[in-house]
Amino acid sequence: MSLALKQEALLDAIKEAASKGRRHKFTEGIDLILVLRDVDLNRPENRINVNLPLPHPPKLNKVAAFASGAFEAAAKNAGVDAVITRDQIEAMAGNKKAIRKLAKQYDYFVAPPDLMPLIGRALGSILGPRGKMPEVVPPNVDAKSVVDRLKRSVRIRLRNEPAIKVRVGSIAQKPEEVAANIAAVLEEVGAKFPLRQHLARMYIKRTMGPPVALKPEDVLAGR
Repeated sequence: MSLALKQEALLDAIKEAASKGRRHKFTEGIDLILVLRDVDLNRPENRINVNLPLPHPPKLNKVAAFASGAFEAAAKNAGVDAVITRDQIEAMAGNKKAIRKLAKQYDYFVAPPDLMPLIGRALGSILGPRGKMPEVVPPNVDAKSVVDRLKRSVRIRLRNEPAIKVRVGSIAQKPEEVAANIAAVLEEVGAKFPLRQHLARMYIKRTMGPPVALKPEDVLAGR
């Protein structure tokens, strides 16, 4: 069931956030910040770490593949931005500067199951804490569908603080597109934490702009 939202109020908040404050020369993003309440983050089951494809991504993510053998060709056909071979993985082992650069260069990684032990040993200490460990693509899964999904995705993370910050658009997009992206994020979070019970406040803001604050009742329709 789709989440019922007060569409007009949401659009007004997006337009206000896009226009408030001093404008900058670059195309600023639009961020959504959700502040939650009554969520015990000491319980691991209450944490969130998911990749959510947006209906209107503000930009396509860069996806790289750790690959060898048949998966290398599959990854190239899937349209990845780079292929990192087994030899390259082994060469990077222990080179923290090179691994950090790699983690910064790409938004997501994919890999076949057989390379995961090597990736864990060689790169895991850097990729893991950054949430950049690769998504495993089993042999029976279409690599292109995985890559296409990751190119359109944002990462929703809830770990130590009861707040989630997600890039949901850019000022170059139509407010209706940003609203659809916000709705997708709210629906994903609401599936785990009912928003009327657990959403304390939400904010919409430009990258460099002041936030527009909203109460749950401002945007959640129905009862």
